[in-house]
Formats: sequence, C-alpha cells, structure tokens
Amino acid sequence: MLSDPNRPLYEVKAGLFKGLAHPIRIRILEVLSAAPEASVSELLAATELEASHVSQHLAVLRGNRLVLSERRGSLVYYRLAYPQVADLLRVARALLGEILQTTQQQLVEQNGLPALPDAESGGASR
Repeated sequence: MLSDPNRPLYEVKAGLFKGLAHPIRIRILEVLSAAPEASVSELLAATELEASHVSQHLAVLRGNRLVLSERRGSLVYYRLAYPQVADLLRVARALLGEILQTTQQQLVEQNGLPALPDAESGGASR
C-alpha cells in the first residue's frame, strides 16, 4: 500500500476522520452546522469547556481544514469550511441510529435465548 498512487488521498481522508475523532470536535461541528458562524464564547458555552481545551480542538479542526476562522476586533468567529461537513454529520447520525437500532434488536433476540447452565453448579441457570 505504501507505493499506492492513491496514498495521498488516503492520508487526507485519514486527516478528515482524525478531525472528527473526538466528541468535543463533533459537538463544535454540530454547533457550527446549526448556524452560519459562532464566536469562541458561543463555542465555550456549547461545550462547557475551558478556553484552552476548546482552542486545542479548534486547532485540530483548522489543521484538518474542517473550519475557518475570522478575527473581528477582539473576537474570533468560526464557520464550517465546507457545507458538506454538515451533510457528513447528518449521515453519520442516521447511520448511528441504524446501528443502535440493529444492536437493540440483537439484544432483544438474545434475551429470548434459552438459559445456559450455571458454571459453578453445572445446572441450569434461573
């Protein structure tokens, strides 16, 4: 795979998913998906984190080209770099819903299985 001519594309894709690979970054992107832009103070309120932590997550998002920032006076505003990021979040949420529904169905089906013998007594469990 190292000599694969598509390797740079795979690396960019991996960077995209790295940018998405933390719950706080997902939350920031969801906030930015709901409005044209948000100030750092709005992102702080939405995440309930300290400024330094939000700043670190915003740096990862910027580094992976998921958000853009603009300074206006003493305030910094963020917005999604691409509207497709909001689409990606919607698709991921729908997929997660389906996965959870399948998992729930599997749990229901497992509850209908016959009891297994108790390991200690060798008899049937209750």
